[in-house]
This record gives sequence, C-alpha cells and structure tokens, in this order.
Amino acid sequence: MKNIVILISGSGSNMAAIVRAAEHDRWADRLNARVAAVLSNRADAQGLRFAKDHGIATGVLDHKAFATREAFDAALAAEIDRFSPALVVLAGFMRILTPAFVAHYAGRLLNIHPSLLPAFPGLNTHQRAIDAGCQFAGATVHQVTAELDHGDILAQAVVPVLAHDTAPALAARVLSQEHLIYPRAVAQFLAATA
Repeated sequence: MKNIVILISGSGSNMAAIVRAAEHDRWADRLNARVAAVLSNRADAQGLRFAKDHGIATGVLDHKAFATREAFDAALAAEIDRFSPALVVLAGFMRILTPAFVAHYAGRLLNIHPSLLPAFPGLNTHQRAIDAGCQFAGATVHQVTAELDHGDILAQAVVPVLAHDTAPALAARVLSQEHLIYPRAVAQFLAATA
C-alpha cells in the first residue's frame, strides 16, 4: 500500500478534498494508496479533527518547540517516516522547508500554490495578481524543490480576475478550483508511479 502523509497548518480544506477523493474514487483498490496520516505544526489546526473523524492517524509537532528550522524539519521527517510514505503532500502547511528536508523527499513531495506559477511565488498572491492588473489567476500543483514555489508543474487551474475583485473574493474562487485539481494531481502522480 502506498502511504500518503499530508501536512497542514490550518483548516485543511485541501487535505479534506484529497481524503474525500481517496474514499470516493477508491484509491485503496484502484491505486493501492491511502491517506495514512495527517500531521500539523499547530495543535489547533482544524483539519486534524476532520482527519480523526475519517479514521486517519494524526500528529502535532509544534515548530516553536525547536531551536532551529533544521531541528524541526529533522523531527518532522522522523515522524513522517514512521508511515513509510510513498508521497508527502503539503496542504496549507505554512512552513518554508529546509533543503535537507526537501532532498529527503525528492520526487515524492507535492505542494499546491494559489497562483499560476511561475507568477507570484510566496505570499499575498491574490492581492499581487489584482495589483498587477492580471486578467486571470489560479492555482498550481507542483513538485517541491529547495527553491520556494518552483519545481515541475503537475496541474493548474485558471479563474478570471473580475473588475472589482477583492483578494478574499478571488481567493475563494481559486480555493474552489484547488479542491478539484489537487486530488486529481495526487491520483495521477500515484498512478504514474505504480
């Protein structure tokens, strides 16, 4: 069985979309894959309850308890590796990962970013797209590399930027598309690595 470990920091809506797709599309039967664990750097991450309610192992590793980013990433990798992951999925995990962590999971670490990469890596993507006068925005699923918000693009979704858009309104439209493309991209990735 290919184990998937999902990392979250908050509501976990993309994680929930992946879990629902795995259940609905019978990934265990079709892809020999399952969401084995959901881990968070925040004990108050709302997505942990969803994972527990779906019978998925959960864990919390507070990054503030570690003196360095490297120490946290090493401890996080040790926790992830308990599940022998075929794939590690970042779903709103609000931490910049160290090169050593990324190298450890090279080729099996995915992220979703709320812009049409390579445009607008980093934060505040929706406001930046509006301020730049973009007619379109969107989301990108990509493999993670040591360079922030780079790596091979696996899927993208495009939404229009409306004339009087606000960043929250645009973010909501983009998020609805994230919930569609992320589970599909994960399933396609798993199928390709069979």
